[in-house]
Amino acid sequence: MSFLKSTAAAAAILMALPAVSHAQSADAALELLSRAITYRTVKTGEFGPNQTPQYANFLKDQLVAAGFPASAIQIDPIGDTAAFTATWQGSDPSLKPIAIIGHMDVVEADPADWERDPFTPIIENGYIFGRGSVDNKAGLSIVMATIIKLKQAGWQPKRTIILAFSGDEETGMVTTRHLAQKHKNVELVLNADGGGGSLDTQHNPTVYSLQGSEKTYADYTLTVTDAGGHSSRPTAGNPIYRLTAGLQRLNDYAFPVSLDEITRGYFTAAAERAQPEIAAAMRALVANDQDQAAIATLVANGNYTGTIRTTCTTTMIKGGHAANALPQQAQATVNCRILPGVSTAAIRDQLQEIVADPTIKVERLETGTIAAPSSPLRADVVAAVTAAVHSRYPDIAIVPSMSAGATDSMHFRALGIPAYGVGSVFMRSEDSFSHGLNERLPLDNLAPGITHWENPFQVKRSSTGPHTSSPPSRGGGVATTP
Repeated sequence: MSFLKSTAAAAAILMALPAVSHAQSADAALELLSRAITYRTVKTGEFGPNQTPQYANFLKDQLVAAGFPASAIQIDPIGDTAAFTATWQGSDPSLKPIAIIGHMDVVEADPADWERDPFTPIIENGYIFGRGSVDNKAGLSIVMATIIKLKQAGWQPKRTIILAFSGDEETGMVTTRHLAQKHKNVELVLNADGGGGSLDTQHNPTVYSLQGSEKTYADYTLTVTDAGGHSSRPTAGNPIYRLTAGLQRLNDYAFPVSLDEITRGYFTAAAERAQPEIAAAMRALVANDQDQAAIATLVANGNYTGTIRTTCTTTMIKGGHAANALPQQAQATVNCRILPGVSTAAIRDQLQEIVADPTIKVERLETGTIAAPSSPLRADVVAAVTAAVHSRYPDIAIVPSMSAGATDSMHFRALGIPAYGVGSVFMRSEDSFSHGLNERLPLDNLAPGITHWENPFQVKRSSTGPHTSSPPSRGGGVATTP
């Protein structure tokens, strides 16, 4: 934690907020989340039309009711969904805006499979159940409640704040690309759908992940063809055998180990709480990312292979057309999770080299995500996140993380805009049902979530450097931008 604690900036200039109570804001967040769950923000299909545009209009109505001019809010229809933008104009036009992002859409849910209707909010035993209750309507509702609280309190940002909510993050990310292009002039992006805290089985906090990068997801096909023939006359050109040999070479291959600022930060922080042998290997790897003994120890553990290198593995295979005929084609699908900064084209070329057979044709499928670099661990962002998290759990470790999944952040990072997953939700693993049945959010995330999100609005410029930040008080006060 020392590398994070050292980034804390000078004392903040605090502004007392008028009487909009924290409890009222938490109640507002619950009301926003409950209403959000009722909107079936899923691609039009067998269960009904996509209601993302209606949800976007609901969000607009809430901001207008809080005092934002309707002209500051834009809803851009795109296909059957929409992209949402709300602009809170800052008082200093020389400061570049900050964007807060998240997604309005959710994963499909078949009511027949759920214990409760997925689009009816139900509160039981300290949880709110419903599709999107965590991913990502919790994040959006908490952000919205915070913005509304600040607006009603009379707070005025010096730096313009942009809310940019996508409408198809779970599917095509067309709205995400639209928003990234529309707001490519922002200083940085804070993502409500990334990062977050972990709790143990007894609800004790264990770690907070500050997401600063994502691996690229890419699928490739490896195809071998042949003229075929009668199975009674086997030939050396059998596509199944040739493909199998190439796949075995891929299985035996280990991609190079490479750490960047995010993964070095992760291992530095993780070593503080790891078992002695693993901790020693982590520290050795940070010192030298080609330390073979350290690599072997971490790979043997099984939890860190994806953190230190690109991985590619065969996930599907098909071949042949008749039991009594030599195959005319054999094909495998290989799924890769690629380190930031490495292109999917480079991995395609590398796969071709690894299989070591020019008759195996390697092609990338249209599925997957785009390549994007890691975001730098900016001192101002780290300080703001540390203050936000420590307002709830003063001693918890803040750990930079690289996600193997995919969020809207990558489309901003691909344009050179730093983006950070700074979600406010803390969860036990046994409570995590995002994308699954009976998704639920512990309600005790709402009030602390608002305190958490009051902190990001403090990022400012400094006469001694490009950026500094001033942490708010532990009581959740809001720092002005001098």
